Amino acid sequence: MFHSISIPQPTPGVRSRSINAENPTGAIGAAAQAASNLGPGRKGSAYYPLPAGETLTLADIEGPGVIRHIWITVAETTDAGPFVLRDLVLRAYWDGSEHPSVEVPLGDFFCNGFATRALVTSVPIVVAPTRGMNSYFPMPFRQSARLTLESQHGGDLPHVFYQVDYTTGDDIPADAAYFHAQWRRSNGTTALGEDHVILDGVEGSGTYIGTYVAVASLQRYWWGEGEVKFFIDDDDQFPTLCTTGLEDYAGGAWAFQDELRADPEPEVLTFSAPYFGYPFYSAQDRTKASPFATAMPQMHGMYRWHLPDPIFFTERLRVTVQQIGAWDHGLFERSDDISTTAYWYQTTPHQPFPGLPSAQDRRPR
Repeated sequence: MFHSISIPQPTPGVRSRSINAENPTGAIGAAAQAASNLGPGRKGSAYYPLPAGETLTLADIEGPGVIRHIWITVAETTDAGPFVLRDLVLRAYWDGSEHPSVEVPLGDFFCNGFATRALVTSVPIVVAPTRGMNSYFPMPFRQSARLTLESQHGGDLPHVFYQVDYTTGDDIPADAAYFHAQWRRSNGTTALGEDHVILDGVEGSGTYIGTYVAVASLQRYWWGEGEVKFFIDDDDQFPTLCTTGLEDYAGGAWAFQDELRADPEPEVLTFSAPYFGYPFYSAQDRTKASPFATAMPQMHGMYRWHLPDPIFFTERLRVTVQQIGAWDHGLFERSDDISTTAYWYQTTPHQPFPGLPSAQDRRPR
């Protein structure tokens, strides 16, 4: 059936490039030169260290071009501490902008919230064993692209492995949109009846393409009745688009369990699919921050990609999710610990993002 696969055809002037520790500039004929104990050009530079408080430039590329794939992993060590995936911050800058268009904790960008790894098998994001994190979001740029990884972690990280695959010489249309991603958190800080803001302050035209949601339920009973709302363009008090519940938004139903029942206790079922998934559930602290930290609020991680069904906006966009639960006596307002990552494309220069919370304020607790 190979003949049925659509193979991209060569385009005049477009060239494939790749950046990693073996070829940090992506230059032609410049890869695999460093020496190891096996000799010159024999896997001599597979990774970079990342000291505490430092920033590693993953890629600095002259355009026009398109980043096609990002792969990254951070070696787990016994002395690295439990919160590496929340303490590292991934940023992307397009065309010399001083403000990042991507600013997300590393794990959350790859749908691994709570500083805890989970396997993800979807179209744009794949996390493979063991914490091989992959992004296939196309990221076009006209003049330049710069990707960085900042460590706000308390200890040095000896091994950061990564690869950025991209093309140069692409014909980028004048109205091509730039890729964006932004992280926000409401850690039990919203008043009852107040929605968590997934995204706000977006002005211009673009396409909203996805959401990752990490919820630590801080109250009893079912947590996922909140509706995701999309306020598009001139929407004011009420949105144009609204879902029917959080697990419905992530493609599931009836509380992500094998059966809707009380006795025996139902089994929570995680899953991962091309455009939506619920890949993570835990009621234990997998970060092992303390030998006593075993009983935790239930933690839930889910994603939804609007790739076959994109959400278009022409003037502005605001995205929120209600914090509503349910029990035998009906619906009730909640205030949980919710972290979200919004993914979208935007044609006009974006407004500066709200300040990213400190590493301490991003950590699960």
